[in-house]
Amino acid sequence: MRAIGLFLLLMIPLLGISQVHQPVKWEARIMNTKGDTALVQIKANIERGWHIYSQKQNIKNGPVATSISFTPAKDYKLSGKTYEGKPISRAEPAYDNMMVSYFEGSQVFTQKIIRNTGNKFAINAEVTYMACSDEMCLPPETKELAIAISEKPEMLISAVDASTPDKDNRKAWAIFLAGFIGGLFALLTPCVFPMLPLTVSFFTKRSKTKSAGIRNALIYALSIIVIYVTLGLTITLLLGPDALNALASNGIVNLAFFLIFVVFAISFFGAFEITLPSKWLNASDRVSDKGGLIGIFFMAFTLSLVSFSCTGPIIGSLLVQAAVNGNVAGPAIGMLGFALALALPFALFAAFPGWLNSLPKSGGWLNSVKVVLGFIELAFALKFLSSVDLAYHWGFLTREVFIALWIVIFGLLGLYLLGKLRLPHDSDQKHTSIPGLLSGIIVLGFVVYLIPGMWGAPLKMISGFPPPAFYTEGWSSQNTVNPTGPQASPAISDNEFNCPHNLNCFHDYEKGMAYAKEVNKPVILDFTGWSCVNCRKMEDNVWSDQKVLSLLNNDYVLISLYVDDKTPLPESGQYISEVTGNKIKTIGNKWSDFQTTRYKTNSQPYYVLLDHEGNTLAPAKGYDSSIEKYVEFLTTGINEFKTTNSLLSGF
Repeated sequence: MRAIGLFLLLMIPLLGISQVHQPVKWEARIMNTKGDTALVQIKANIERGWHIYSQKQNIKNGPVATSISFTPAKDYKLSGKTYEGKPISRAEPAYDNMMVSYFEGSQVFTQKIIRNTGNKFAINAEVTYMACSDEMCLPPETKELAIAISEKPEMLISAVDASTPDKDNRKAWAIFLAGFIGGLFALLTPCVFPMLPLTVSFFTKRSKTKSAGIRNALIYALSIIVIYVTLGLTITLLLGPDALNALASNGIVNLAFFLIFVVFAISFFGAFEITLPSKWLNASDRVSDKGGLIGIFFMAFTLSLVSFSCTGPIIGSLLVQAAVNGNVAGPAIGMLGFALALALPFALFAAFPGWLNSLPKSGGWLNSVKVVLGFIELAFALKFLSSVDLAYHWGFLTREVFIALWIVIFGLLGLYLLGKLRLPHDSDQKHTSIPGLLSGIIVLGFVVYLIPGMWGAPLKMISGFPPPAFYTEGWSSQNTVNPTGPQASPAISDNEFNCPHNLNCFHDYEKGMAYAKEVNKPVILDFTGWSCVNCRKMEDNVWSDQKVLSLLNNDYVLISLYVDDKTPLPESGQYISEVTGNKIKTIGNKWSDFQTTRYKTNSQPYYVLLDHEGNTLAPAKGYDSSIEKYVEFLTTGINEFKTTNSLLSGF
């Protein structure tokens, strides 16, 4: 094998197979600023381990310096030379230890221009550069770039979506995993678990050969998957992507979800059963008796109907969470995970029927699973009620009240697991089981963890679920921040709400931008939402870091715009959106429309760094729990702001 590998390695050059290196990617944008002055920015994104050289690099027979040339045009003229940041310098043995200057990671080259006309035109530029690593240097390359200039001196908006494909994939996997876990819980309910040995025995006895029994069980399992995935797709098609995105911030919908979750919880506690019409079950059962593929499919469909009293609340909860927090395909992905967990045991036990002997016997523990799910449903229901309370500023479900209710709910769950609390359908329990004891310890330990949250502890484990830390007793939508911080100014008194970590902030774009000019600081525009779980996670886990908090407090003006705020706009401030055609009636509508119109996205959290003219200082950022990357993001904006100010003041 080694000889073959060596032979192939030696043959690569002969076969003409080579690796094409492209370690540098270029992008360009225009930042229109005051009057006819504008800044053209050309950015090099350099792969790790590679570098390009400074424009000022000058060694005879040495590396090629980066050069940028602009095609002359009547629409503009250059003002000064192309600016670059401070390069890395080192003595290079390959060039008799002469000093070389180069850039790694990413580098922005900035050229100031003066517009001669107000017409729409393009700037054409050529970038010549040499990319090197410690092992090799590539031949010099020239890239052509075209930068469009709008007719009016306003900023160019680059449509950078906070939801990158990688993040979308992670979100899809999270939805799938939640569905899979939900399917495992459903499998352990009294409506489904007893069906396992009955169904597998039916296929193995009815089939003439073992392989036929396994085949029929596999078809049965696939039928379960098809049924539930079809349900998820139907939800998406009926509601549509726009409706799914609106679910998270709609007060009536969130209130309906709260009531649904409470009903599910009471059902799991044993007060009543949620069942489907008996005629549906009878019709499906008659078709399943016909045999063949159709018969097997309707056997699976019958299982879905029979088990609905147990699986219905789990499915409903999963679909709600997938629709609210996921993407357009969220319900289908969630149902795929749910169905896979539900169907997999039927296929496995059909292939290995001896495993059935190892299954625990049905009993009271199955009902205990339902009751545990009921407590969890009740806890999650409060999240939806909290979203409504926050959006309308009712002020009754404050952070302390929310945490107190969770302490009671999980405290009762802990007592239930220890056998100290019994419900109508529970069997008599003479002693506490070992699994019940261990589960009770974990749950009661969680209760102890929650208690300090009543007095302001951050509770990072559940960040995103309780209301924000500033939403406490005595909170009012008219409260203002005490203007004692580094941004203190009479303008601060215009704040409508408190802000995370006692930061001074604005909730009005125009007021915040005016204040940023007054104190000569860049702006961080925070598109957020009262019902946004990831927004709370960013505030609790990332903004709480001392480096991040210092940058936000000392170097930026924070403008937080809540896209789900239900405070009505005055009649004179209401209008029809040019993008969606919807009437903008609330403050949340206004900022949501502002985000969609200007930044071509409606996801939250979404952070944009701006200068005083509204130009973006760095690519916008969405949810990212990395503190290091967030510090880099904020630092990039500060450096870009300083560079822009220097250039405009005649650098």
